[in-house]
Amino acid sequence: MTLEAYLRIARRYWLALLVGLVGGTLIAFAVTVIQPKTYTADSSGFITTPSTSSSGSGVGTAVAGDTYAKSRAKSYADLGKKRVVAEDVIQDLGLNTTPEQLVDQITVTAPTDTVTIKVSAKASTAQGASDLANAWIRAMSTEIAKLESGESENATGDGTTQQTTATPAATLTSLESAAVPTSPTSPNRRLYLAVGALAGLLLAFGYALLRNQYDKRIRSADDVARTMQKPIIGTLPLEKALVGASSRLIQDAGQHDARRHSAVRHISESLRELRTNIDFLDVDDPPRGIVITSALPGDGKSTVAANLAVTMAETGRTVILIDADLRKPTVANTFNVPGEVGLSDVLAGRATLEVTITRPDPQLDLFVLPAGSIPPNPSELLGSDALHELVQSFVAEGATVLLDAPPLLPVTDAAVLTARTDGALIVASAGQTRVDSLQQALERIDAVKGTTLGIVLNRVPTKGLDSYAYGYYGGDYYGEESDHSSKRHGSRRSRRQRPTAQSHPRAVSSRRPPAPGTTHARAPLVESLHRTPGAPGPQQARSPQRRPQPLLGPYDDATTSSRR
Repeated sequence: MTLEAYLRIARRYWLALLVGLVGGTLIAFAVTVIQPKTYTADSSGFITTPSTSSSGSGVGTAVAGDTYAKSRAKSYADLGKKRVVAEDVIQDLGLNTTPEQLVDQITVTAPTDTVTIKVSAKASTAQGASDLANAWIRAMSTEIAKLESGESENATGDGTTQQTTATPAATLTSLESAAVPTSPTSPNRRLYLAVGALAGLLLAFGYALLRNQYDKRIRSADDVARTMQKPIIGTLPLEKALVGASSRLIQDAGQHDARRHSAVRHISESLRELRTNIDFLDVDDPPRGIVITSALPGDGKSTVAANLAVTMAETGRTVILIDADLRKPTVANTFNVPGEVGLSDVLAGRATLEVTITRPDPQLDLFVLPAGSIPPNPSELLGSDALHELVQSFVAEGATVLLDAPPLLPVTDAAVLTARTDGALIVASAGQTRVDSLQQALERIDAVKGTTLGIVLNRVPTKGLDSYAYGYYGGDYYGEESDHSSKRHGSRRSRRQRPTAQSHPRAVSSRRPPAPGTTHARAPLVESLHRTPGAPGPQQARSPQRRPQPLLGPYDDATTSSRR
């Protein structure tokens, strides 16, 4: 892993790192509060000899005395660690402890080439540390004086002993008394906090590395490029305000809501880019029958299908959107059209295209074929020759057919459809779809010798680590262009007379014999699609009618919705 990879992990799991940092610091602070406090006080003594203290001595005598004092300093420091000094201090201060325990609280040092003895004493209270350091210097002075004075006992003629004392060769004089410390030296709060914060940060980063290792979710286009052999032909941005809305179609709030207006422009431009990429998959023979599916429910395949159909129809081409999800259909509800009869009824011979197909917006050559009645055998219907011939008849008339298919992994419907069409677009949701799920979906298509046209990455963040550079050229680089273009297209459409079934240049009968096993004759495409907008067929007249909504563009991603 490179440094950039580590930085990406740190940015992705910044919250875990922050929790680790704060948690480690709080734990360290709690330890400092619980741990007993220790105070330290320092005192020092100065070694003198009679030759150095005598005012009448010569320079040579003073030098000799100084040399002697320096030679004795190390020995006196060793003496300060002995039991005899601790016993004197216990007696002096009236302490209730043992000499061994007291010695452990004392540190005695003699700096090199000096005549100074330094004592550092530790105690649970500030005053106790100061008293202990001063008492230790006094006890050492007493013991040094005894050793250097040469005290001895001599017998006399009358049977008694006489104690004789010589002048001490060196003495230890207090140089600096220990001051009462104002703050404890242990625990060192700053050090503890620094160590705790560092430890918490390291643990959190280890967690981030481990989680990143086992996190198989697709987060960016780079993840797909590294793990899949299929191209990404489109990315759609995430707009939280549109996710979970009641309609999958974009409802532009206009200039009254600048943020929503900008989001709609970004999504619309991304859909146009997807439309262009599909056309350039094969310039000479672009795909006409396209299955739109996903690995699992909830990735946004129905939203992409509806939005892409609208975007393609805006170029003036004829687009047929077929709801091939015969288990949980959504297209009728998305476009607010009748869905009581549809694809399943046409394939079963219970209805004709004149009755089932609907044109939601008279300004667009977009036609919607709902799923219709939910059959007990969806896979058999979707794999039938009747559906294959229906799609091919649309394609033969120059229309682009989009089939909103079920997810690939739960059922086999989409794989069956892919084998009978030009290919499939696999919709993956950034931050939700797993690499292994997408890989299994691609394998399902390969197993039936189908074609994967490409992968559409949906809900790509517009901000943050895995964001895509939407609006790279600035706020209104393509926004204003799109708005003006829409107005121009709208004015042209209003001036353009819509062709009728008789005057349409493609109004050539393409009537084919019924597929084997079917009992109905399919009406010609042109007669079915270019009838007078809003004119209901026989069964539509008996069904409750809903007013078609303007098609402004698509987004929301509910995975299931009821049509009845």
